[in-house]
Amino acid sequence: MKIYEYGNSEADIVLLQPVDDHDLEFIKHEADLIAAGCGRSFRLIAVKVEDWNKDLSPWEAPPVFGKESFGSGAPDTLSELIKLCGDKSKTYFIGGYSLAGLFALWASYQTDVFKAVCAASPSVWFPDFTDYMSANEIRTGIVYLSLGDREEKTRNPLMASVGGNIRKAYELLRERGINCVLEWNEGNHFKEPDIRTAKAFIWAVNNYEAGTV
Repeated sequence: MKIYEYGNSEADIVLLQPVDDHDLEFIKHEADLIAAGCGRSFRLIAVKVEDWNKDLSPWEAPPVFGKESFGSGAPDTLSELIKLCGDKSKTYFIGGYSLAGLFALWASYQTDVFKAVCAASPSVWFPDFTDYMSANEIRTGIVYLSLGDREEKTRNPLMASVGGNIRKAYELLRERGINCVLEWNEGNHFKEPDIRTAKAFIWAVNNYEAGTV
């Protein structure tokens, strides 16, 4: 995994985000938006994953489009990310867009390293994921969820489940006392991922700073 860093390398707040090549085209803009919106120093570590469908999937699943299935590489990816969280004086957040947002949610069921989850348009259509959320306890106190208002309007029945599933995820987290918000953005899944992800990190940092856990 290759690492790209933005912001202040000495900051107490560290934001971790798995990314692909497309994300990297806009990551500097995302970092600038976070800087403008959260009002404090931060360090953003963008970690490029090599095989998106494999490295970020918590378990195997069949293809949604084409022939590429989903692997079960999330545990190995999480192990690598946790190695970046060794300084106990820092506060770590995890977030991402699409499948990286799903990975961020899943990661906080595995470890209490992350003080907040920032899941922008997460792939909660992923088979059995909300069942997993229902059967397990998340280990963080702050969760940001978002979705585009057209994302569930698709002919693919699995992808169309994303709207109902994110509503279910939000209710599950709220029932368990998590400080959670569900924000609806205008447009489909591919609209302004950098802006949506920046909004997620800004909300989480500001809520953590306010002590609203």
